[in-house]
Amino acid sequence: MRPIDSRRYDESMPALRAIFFDIDDTLYSTTRFAEEARRAAIEAMIDVGLRADADELYHELLEVIHEFSANYPNHLDKLLLRIDPATYAGRNPALIVAAGVVAYHETKDRRLAPNPGVRELLKSLAQCDVVRGIITHGTTIKQAEKIVRLGIAPYLTPNAIFISDQVGISKPNVKLYARALGAVGVHPNEALYVGDNPPHDVDPPNRIGMWTVRLRVPGKHTSTPSETPARFEVDDFDGLAAVLRDAFGLPV
Repeated sequence: MRPIDSRRYDESMPALRAIFFDIDDTLYSTTRFAEEARRAAIEAMIDVGLRADADELYHELLEVIHEFSANYPNHLDKLLLRIDPATYAGRNPALIVAAGVVAYHETKDRRLAPNPGVRELLKSLAQCDVVRGIITHGTTIKQAEKIVRLGIAPYLTPNAIFISDQVGISKPNVKLYARALGAVGVHPNEALYVGDNPPHDVDPPNRIGMWTVRLRVPGKHTSTPSETPARFEVDDFDGLAAVLRDAFGLPV
């Protein structure tokens, strides 16, 4: 689908010197992967002796994640605390949790992959005179692990990776974006941000004058309120490449 320019294109647009990306549900499908990995963890816990219904456990796990946040490191331990101890009587609960953790990480090994066109676009951008960066919300090691597992680290500018936990500033605080721009030495109107979540990935960079591209993800943020429109909206990385070629003249 042709990318949508939500505002009139200004032919005086300056040269683009930096492109920053969100990670989750932008560079890869976090939502699809997370469900698969969590269900694999539950099945593994049942296989080693947890006597409970898989669907009931999954929904209880979603409650744990909602209450303690997705970045909390001990979801499965909390899950066991919330269910009837009789379901694992005679079993060492540490082994049950460990089985779930191993299954979750094995799913990462098998299934964590970038969205179509991500590596190809980053590889092309690495041949251009433009900073390729990340601005992401989450814990330091988890977000860094995603970058490594997705196989995109070689195509990123090494000093242009900004993780909220590591920086000490969380989305949607505009200071996170301003910190990234200052670190790589570009002005807001020379930088573009690509993300899926309007209040986190569109409104803050818009406020400081960056260019913005919203990646539309089916079923995600379809009714999430946004104070400002993204300059462009695309359905995939082919659409993003078209924006970079047509609006900014990048040879991608």
